[in-house]
Amino acid sequence: MRVLLNGAGGAMGREIRSLLESGYRGGSVAGLVEIRGGDGMCKSFEELRCEADVVLDFSFHTATAAAVDYAVAHALPIVVGTTGHTAEERAHILAAAQKIPVFYTGNMSLGIAVLCKLVKLAVQAFPTADVEIVEAHHNRKADAPSGTAIMLARAVASVRPGAQIVTGRSGQCPRQSGEIGISSIRLGNTVGIHEVLISTGTQTITLKHEAHDRALFAQGGLDAAVFLLGRAAGHYEMDDLVAE
Repeated sequence: MRVLLNGAGGAMGREIRSLLESGYRGGSVAGLVEIRGGDGMCKSFEELRCEADVVLDFSFHTATAAAVDYAVAHALPIVVGTTGHTAEERAHILAAAQKIPVFYTGNMSLGIAVLCKLVKLAVQAFPTADVEIVEAHHNRKADAPSGTAIMLARAVASVRPGAQIVTGRSGQCPRQSGEIGISSIRLGNTVGIHEVLISTGTQTITLKHEAHDRALFAQGGLDAAVFLLGRAAGHYEMDDLVAE
């Protein structure tokens, strides 16, 4: 599997390169794109001269569109591990799924996929309970709330029609019935912690996932890339990979 990596100079890009160099899942580096260039990396897709089997995007939300456009132009599947996309950017990614296989999810962790399933089960069991999500990441993370927190909130909303997602409360804002609250914490080198609290007033269920090493997201990205090979055009998520 020859991998074309966008965002090759970032923290996640370096993790993926390390895995590819070790031969993880039979993968190898086909090409590297990084806006700053250097160290054998192209500054843009226009500079590329390589043959690839799949595109991996672990860049910045504004840089994903170029990777998607390249994948569509070359009929390549693409894994989008980047988060923080605007509604317009998200729509652009999903539109590409009509032409090529696109793996796009808020988190590349199998553990988070399991957490989503557990959250749905718990929320269904307590249909009137308050639901709050607390997420923590390192102090360099640009987007808030995290893509994973949004994914968890959408999992709740999928079994609680009419629920409203509320982020970053401040001032005079008493909690309204049906809200799904998200709070974000940024500190130190925290890899990623996501906690879902489901409270009836007389009891609280707490479901939590903690990532200890960024390598788990890199592994998930490459697992998703292998999963996409040979697939028909469409939008795939972690649930599809888990079901496989």
